[in-house]
Amino acid sequence: MPDRVPRRTVKAVATAEGVIAAPAHLGLETRAEFRRGAVELLDALPQGAGRLVVDVSLTRLVDSAGLGTLILIQQHAAARRQTVRLRGINEELRLLLVLTKLEDQFEIEGRHSR
Repeated sequence: MPDRVPRRTVKAVATAEGVIAAPAHLGLETRAEFRRGAVELLDALPQGAGRLVVDVSLTRLVDSAGLGTLILIQQHAAARRQTVRLRGINEELRLLLVLTKLEDQFEIEGRHSR
């Protein structure tokens, strides 16, 4: 049974921010629902000022389909002049982003933003 995308919230702050929790396994079976939820949040945020926070603190596995989904979400955000921040990133995901030269495409909590 695929993981469910557990929560999505939008809160009003100086920069409008939406938060979505990634599933424990972000991959082929969970990517569509996760992407749909992330895009809905991005579309609900103001263009040019919004930020989507993807909480990956409970995510244990990101496969190529999951990585592709993160890239598509980031591209949607960039088209709307918004940013995507990864929260709770583990060392394996950090290494995957470095190896694929994608780490600069995302803000990463705990590190200076781009």
